[in-house]
Amino acid sequence: MVCETTRRSCGVLIVVAAAAVAMLAALSCGVGPANAGGGVNGNAGRQKRQLKAGSGGGSSSGCSNLNLYEGSWVYDQAYPPYDSSSCPFIGKEFDCLKFGRPDRRYLQYRWQPGGGCNLPRFEGEKFLRRMEGKKMMFVGDSLSMNQYESLLCLLHAAVSNSNITRQSQPYLSTATFQDYGVSIMLFTSHYLVDIEEQEIGRVLKLHSISDATSRLWRQMDFLVFNTWAWWYRTGPEKGWDYVQDGETISEDMDRMLAFKRALTTWAKWVEANVNAAKTTVFFQGASPSHYNGTEWGKPGLRDCSHETDPVLPPDASNLAVGGAVSLALQAQQDAIKSIHHPILFLNITGLSHLRKDGHPSSHSGLARLDCTHWCIAGVPDAWNQLLYTTILDQPFTHAPFF
Repeated sequence: MVCETTRRSCGVLIVVAAAAVAMLAALSCGVGPANAGGGVNGNAGRQKRQLKAGSGGGSSSGCSNLNLYEGSWVYDQAYPPYDSSSCPFIGKEFDCLKFGRPDRRYLQYRWQPGGGCNLPRFEGEKFLRRMEGKKMMFVGDSLSMNQYESLLCLLHAAVSNSNITRQSQPYLSTATFQDYGVSIMLFTSHYLVDIEEQEIGRVLKLHSISDATSRLWRQMDFLVFNTWAWWYRTGPEKGWDYVQDGETISEDMDRMLAFKRALTTWAKWVEANVNAAKTTVFFQGASPSHYNGTEWGKPGLRDCSHETDPVLPPDASNLAVGGAVSLALQAQQDAIKSIHHPILFLNITGLSHLRKDGHPSSHSGLARLDCTHWCIAGVPDAWNQLLYTTILDQPFTHAPFF
């Protein structure tokens, strides 16, 4: 059962970060397998299990960090991994079936890495058992929301009778699986750096991550960062009025340069603030959009409308990520390489580039064509399977996770 107090929002202002920290402190006092809080506890008699480092099945046989992201999409009649109509966590932006998408094939493609790699099946209850008492936070833009809601659906499908509570305030959403003491969070920060309300308007501060935000992030056991999709937006969708680079405040600047400046600030924050013995940091690669058919071998198309299948072999082997997304991916990798702490890079760009069929298009609760975000169920489930697999394969010393 899901008990919730929730709302949606976009952008991030540093004035709300302190309130988010206070909310998290209150949440921490009431989270744990022995303190289920409100709502119906579907597993009140669950026996706690002592976990050992390295225990559990589901190894990603034959996989390595080099080949997880190289492969193809294969049709699998056992997919999707859950019924989206039964998931209470999907927002109107991503609920394609609810808003009239007529085809179903896009739901039944599974990511298959090459080189004899077999990804383990996502086992939601095992994930929760091994995450007992921990907090995972997605930090980023609306693509982070995409992945966050997908993960909640995957977990809900496995433990639908569990006591799940939801709390939400501007820029921070939390779902807590009370029977396991596991909190999955979304902190909305489109640019990872601060936006500050000043007399002149909203100022994007490329060299600033506030103390309140920093305190919040440092409390996490797992952080999954993402930023890219909002950096080139203009007009009403632009999340700021001015941009500050050092001491210079201007109405605009080269967006790729601004993006790189923000990534440098984020990298310095990780270097200075993350205790690698406590917190595992992931960074998710840029998620591609599909508004130019030339990029997937169909010159003349200007959006993803009517696309019902991925790019499949042999065509997939000739398809490369290009343009600004390629530059963004390189900038992200450069920022990660500058950090001495181990950062786990979820390189989902190329495999997502093949999924021209996976977007809401006109089938969402928004009055616009969307070839940027992804349907749920759909492509973000593969991102989370790769996140799950990466966690399985890590020799964590700070927690007996898998």
